[in-house]
Order: sequence, then structure tokens, then C-alpha cells
Amino acid sequence: MAFYHPLIIEKSFKILKDLQRKYHFILIGGWAVFFYTQALKSKDIDLVLEYDELEKFSQEFLISKNQRLRKYEAKIEEIDIDIYLPYYSNPGLPAEELKKYTVQREGFTLPSLEVLLILKQNVYQQRKDSLKGRKDKIDIFSLLQLGEIDWKLYQKILKDYNLEGFRDELISLLNSTLEVKEIKLNRHKLAKLKKEILKKL
Repeated sequence: MAFYHPLIIEKSFKILKDLQRKYHFILIGGWAVFFYTQALKSKDIDLVLEYDELEKFSQEFLISKNQRLRKYEAKIEEIDIDIYLPYYSNPGLPAEELKKYTVQREGFTLPSLEVLLILKQNVYQQRKDSLKGRKDKIDIFSLLQLGEIDWKLYQKILKDYNLEGFRDELISLLNSTLEVKEIKLNRHKLAKLKKEILKKL
């Protein structure tokens, strides 16, 4: 199932592949989730760039600074690009810390599963009552459904960055969700998944 219009998704993916060829970045957000789960594709593109890459980026695209959210923004056609920078941005963890926890998937540098879950939880908390928040929630459950998260590492990272409340928020989300139809997670499957995760948390 597509969460957004297929033509928009296709355009976003094409832009992402073009950016991959030209720039070095850590890919976060919905597209990072997709490369792990192959579940729902994304619309917006979220990148962590070093400052020299931002300089190159700004020579090709018009970028603006969002002081309030501590990130930079660009628009390529109708696709929104959010850019996070070391020692300036905090998309859930300080942007400069993300390079400590990366993996390679399909030619992209992605955060580890544990870190990506934390980043997704962070953005979900900010917009849970919106359409994007619904997509964030589906992304979180897509990651959980993989069954590959190292829960000890997840909790260690939370402790290291004083984010222990994220564990409680995750438990609350698990307890308040009965099914996630978009990824075929019915009541029976979700109850089983919840039981497995809660044992480890």
C-alpha cells in the first residue's frame, strides 16, 4: 500500500537517487525506514550533511535556514528536503553523534535500527496528531515488526543521551495500539509482537 500518491513517491525516489550520486550524507526519516523494511515508501527526504556538503548543496539548490527547528530546508520540485547539521541540529540525537551508529544499505548510509527507531519516536512525538504523525507511527511499527532491534543497545543509547523516557513512550504506544492495517499488522500479530518486545524492555 502507498501512503502518498505513487507519482509523488516516484519523483521523491528519483530525486533521492540523484542526490545519492552527488553528495555524501546519512539518510534518516521515512526513506531510511523503507530501506530496512521495504514497507511504506516516503515523500519527504531527510538528510544529515557535513558543512562542506551543505556548501556544495547550496550551490545547486536554494536552501533556507529554519532557526526554530534548527535545520535547513530545500525544495526540489514539490519534494521537501530537510537537512540536519552537526553541532546545530538534533533530530532525536545530536546530528554529529549519528555517524557513530551507521550501516550501509542499498548504497545509502543509514542510522542503525536502534537509532532510527529513536529518531522516529522523536518526530512522532512532535506531530502524532497529523497525517505525517500517522506515517511516523506506521514507520515505527514497521521497524518493530522486523524483529531485529537490539533492545539492550537501544536502552544503552537512551541512557547515554538522557532519553530514558523514550522507553516508556514506546511501551505506551505499544499498549495503546491494537492493529496497524497499512502494514498488515492485525490484532493477533500485534499482540504477539507486543508481548515479545515488552519482555525485552
